[in-house]
Amino acid sequence: MNHNLLVGQSGGPTAVINGSLYGVVSEGLANPEIDNVIGMVNGIEGFLADHTMDMAPLKENGELERIRTTPGSYLGSCRYKLPEDLSDPVYPELFQKFTEKEISYFFYIGGNDSMDTVSKLSRYAATVGSDIRIIGVPKTIDNDLVLTDHTPGYGSAAKYVASTVREIAIDASVYDNKPSVTIVEIMGRHAGWLTAASVLARKFEGDNPVLIYLPEVAFSPDAFIEKVKEKLTKTSNLVVCISEGINDGNGTFVCELASDVGTDTFGHKMLTGSGKYLENLVKEKLGIKVRSVELNVCQRCSSSCLSATDLDEAAASGRFAVSAALDGETGKMINFIRKSDDPYILEFGTADVNEICNKEKAVPEEWITKDGSDIGDEFIAYARPLIQGSVEVPMKDGLPYFAFRK
Repeated sequence: MNHNLLVGQSGGPTAVINGSLYGVVSEGLANPEIDNVIGMVNGIEGFLADHTMDMAPLKENGELERIRTTPGSYLGSCRYKLPEDLSDPVYPELFQKFTEKEISYFFYIGGNDSMDTVSKLSRYAATVGSDIRIIGVPKTIDNDLVLTDHTPGYGSAAKYVASTVREIAIDASVYDNKPSVTIVEIMGRHAGWLTAASVLARKFEGDNPVLIYLPEVAFSPDAFIEKVKEKLTKTSNLVVCISEGINDGNGTFVCELASDVGTDTFGHKMLTGSGKYLENLVKEKLGIKVRSVELNVCQRCSSSCLSATDLDEAAASGRFAVSAALDGETGKMINFIRKSDDPYILEFGTADVNEICNKEKAVPEEWITKDGSDIGDEFIAYARPLIQGSVEVPMKDGLPYFAFRK
């Protein structure tokens, strides 16, 4: 019997999710205990449809190295939710396929919902006595997984947000003879880690973005307008950064004040429009020039702002995952353990995935100002090490040269 490794990607991509894939695949191909490395095309959903690929040729043709700096999910993604009931027929179907493909090691690279898949598969494996070792490799720009200091993907997205907000602030400052407000909407449903990174755009005290609002603190439109009026007396071209998930503290998102909000397959509300709502509110209440900017998917797919720290950690976490599985670990997620901010020192470990999935890590309240409109120095000390270093992306014809699955 062969001992094959199966790896897949799930959920929203990041700029370094393929860095983690590179780590898993390169380590798997280099290890004599592993016979074949197989990729799931479009995650667990694709695997159920028998969509897989042999990863070994990617090393032979040099594509594996390009994968490392390619944004998005090279293997494709899915948002497939496994049933809560472990007696559902999909589980024996999956494990039969594992047996047919002689899978000994299963790795899933993803965020909260992907860790839910890892949890269910590992729990089902225990009920049927399967010895498949099942490991979750973290990724999410939201940085909201518990029991880990941070997640791969966050550092590069935070660097993109800070860089873009700095550029927006400079653009907004060219006309300083009339007051204006620019509202930047940033991803973050319940956790404001990514929006908080906009504070890194400031060059001096009082610099833009002057106001930053996270979903961890209840948001009042009336208080917001008053704060904008106050800050405009000192800064004529005001930049405000908000999380898409800012809410009234009682379950109503600001974007819901303007329109109905749908849900995805996991039951999460699909949030958009908070910036546009506040743009119209400022226009109505203050009658001044105002625009809203939604960063949208750019914050998770930009390779131009890759953080070397983030990419190196993504690849290292993938390699560590393979080592952990070979050491007998299963039902675990690789976690990041910070030993020091300055100098920045990080170690890898494992944590019980059942204690991670379906939970969210919020920005600590003590890192947010009491009125909920700004971010403290504690966050800056936390985030700054994660955005360090630049990455040289392969170029061709003057453009980034990415890996594409045929």
